[in-house]
Amino acid sequence: MATASVVDVPLVQTRFSRAEFRKPTFFFFVPNSKTKASFLQIHPKPKFTKLRLFSSSLTSSPFILEPELHIHRQEQKFDWFSHWYPLAPVCDLDKRVPHGKRVMGVDVVVWWDRNENAWKVFDDCCPHRLAPLSEGRIDQWGRLQCVYHGWCFSGSGDCKFIPQAPRDGPPVHTFKKACVAAYPCTEQNGIVWFWPNSDPQYKDIITVKQPPYIPELDDPSYTKMMGTRDIPYGYEVLIENLMDPAHVPYAHYGIMRVRSDKNRPKADREGGRPIDISVQTLDINGFSAKQEWGNSKFIPPCVFYAFPSSVVDQGNGSVSSPSSKKDSPSPRLGSQRRALLIFICIPVSPGKSRLIWTFPRNFAVWMDQIVPRWLFHIGQNLILDSDLYLLHVEERKIMQTGPSNWQKACFVPTKSDALVVAFRRWLKKYSGGRVDWGMKFDDGSLPPMPPREQLLDRYWSHVVNCTTCSAAYKGLKVLEAVLQVVSVGLLGIIAATKQAAMTSAAGISLASLAVMFFAASRWLSHFIYKNFHFHDYNHALK
Repeated sequence: MATASVVDVPLVQTRFSRAEFRKPTFFFFVPNSKTKASFLQIHPKPKFTKLRLFSSSLTSSPFILEPELHIHRQEQKFDWFSHWYPLAPVCDLDKRVPHGKRVMGVDVVVWWDRNENAWKVFDDCCPHRLAPLSEGRIDQWGRLQCVYHGWCFSGSGDCKFIPQAPRDGPPVHTFKKACVAAYPCTEQNGIVWFWPNSDPQYKDIITVKQPPYIPELDDPSYTKMMGTRDIPYGYEVLIENLMDPAHVPYAHYGIMRVRSDKNRPKADREGGRPIDISVQTLDINGFSAKQEWGNSKFIPPCVFYAFPSSVVDQGNGSVSSPSSKKDSPSPRLGSQRRALLIFICIPVSPGKSRLIWTFPRNFAVWMDQIVPRWLFHIGQNLILDSDLYLLHVEERKIMQTGPSNWQKACFVPTKSDALVVAFRRWLKKYSGGRVDWGMKFDDGSLPPMPPREQLLDRYWSHVVNCTTCSAAYKGLKVLEAVLQVVSVGLLGIIAATKQAAMTSAAGISLASLAVMFFAASRWLSHFIYKNFHFHDYNHALK
């Protein structure tokens, strides 16, 4: 399921007294962010009707999930290509090179245009022979160059240079077919977002509709550490897993610390318990819910966040104190300790998704300045891995029954599943039970199931896309090589030195050091493989 970074909200304590405060575990969850520009400025306020919902599933389950769930009366269809999508945290984008990403089945290249001092997002396809521009380079004039034949493009997508075109011939580089499609994009909250439609009418869409805004991520009193990972199961399963707090004591047993009720006797070793979740509203713009510890909200298509009750949901796409504004970071609210859980779930293609997580908090900020980011990511990746195989297989079983039959196939009789049921209800009501990929992936079939080691691989799904983990990986590999060289060197010294020139004590000392350095290199090699490549999780032996 979730992550350390992607974990379940109702289990995260967001207030701490100084007496009870302990070193925090940073495997939490998601907060909120709504579109900064109100959607209601474009569309009239819809009318709602009250509907009593008598079950968390469509089967004959007797319990009442929510007393009064507000559901939009008018039938609408969610337009998946009329929303902003995140591509990557800015901290993980190298300005020296182009980066290839896929979102909603659209292959794009993200690159830094130093002439305009801004990130640009193009179709990852050279108009010449369709080579991927993400495999290109940024030339000395700051243009994006295709390395197949050297065509160069400016930040607007215009072709500026075709090496094969004669200088005294027609200016073929100015032809419309020589240009590459450019998508609207913006940088907000330390993340690059793009609008998945390159039609010129959307060139200034940012003036009409903005990505969800999270004030805490611009507040210097909060931590801003982010992480990202490519997930080998689909967007739908990723989101519903992050909305499910009940699985944490079981799927992440021994990894995550969960809140327990001392007044309630433990029914099992893991300490699972009833969780009261009540969904308040559900319409095409998402839904919100209340839990015992706070609130959570889903803003389609990507954002799911959780925040303590003391945080005010302003209804304008942000979550913070009422006085916070984009150009004025939210106040520290005195000595109150607050933590928000933010998950940004990105549909990539059927059976594949991407997760960006961040857990801003206004306490123990010093830890993020001392503890390297890659160490946090090790723990958060372990959380993701601990239920990754389960969810990969679960998705295939859902596809066998048909996504539209989810509520008939699954028995969800308790309130702990209220958020999952609400998401599946929203997906079915406004999108036919699945992501609308447009003209792509018509059959919606999943990719072949890879071997377990490939499925749980961290290197290609996270390390190569994370600047700090990539740097740590390279540094540790160098250290491993140094330890081996030193070990061999010490043995060489012993072998080359005449017996009379070295006392037995010195020889034993050098031999011992050689063994120690070699053992250290072997341990480091195991550490690197386990934390940067593959770490299996056997639930039966936990």
